[in-house]
Amino acid sequence: MNRTERIPAWLRRTGIEVAGWSLVILGLAALVLPGPGLLMVVAGLAVLSLRYAWAHRWLHPVKARAFRAAAQGVQTTPRIVATVCGGLAVMAAGVIWGLWRRVPHWWPLQDSWWLPGGWVTGGTLIGSGVIGLALIVYSYVRFRRPGSTRH
Repeated sequence: MNRTERIPAWLRRTGIEVAGWSLVILGLAALVLPGPGLLMVVAGLAVLSLRYAWAHRWLHPVKARAFRAAAQGVQTTPRIVATVCGGLAVMAAGVIWGLWRRVPHWWPLQDSWWLPGGWVTGGTLIGSGVIGLALIVYSYVRFRRPGSTRH
């Protein structure tokens, strides 16, 4: 008996549903928030494709779009520099979020609402920046390196 047969079928189905939909929802949110949105959507669709034909059909176009966006992001040196600076800025914002707790005089809400989340939010921003920089390196190696022919 292999490992997947030891797990009850209902638990496998539930795990696939929860993991897949969580990744898709978080990925959609990360399209407008700091984070690797398309990567999470692709991962969620890959998980859901284990159970659904529609997810399998959507997986390939979304994955192709993600690779196209990655290739375009490292097409020119100014784009690479801008993207790296953006990743570093997100990481710097995370450090500031965690360290700077003084409320500015112009803040219109209660003092307790200034930078809610502390190091939890700051750590998430730092993690997003690290993931973003890692994806830039991956994209550069895959799509820009001399002799790279995979697109």
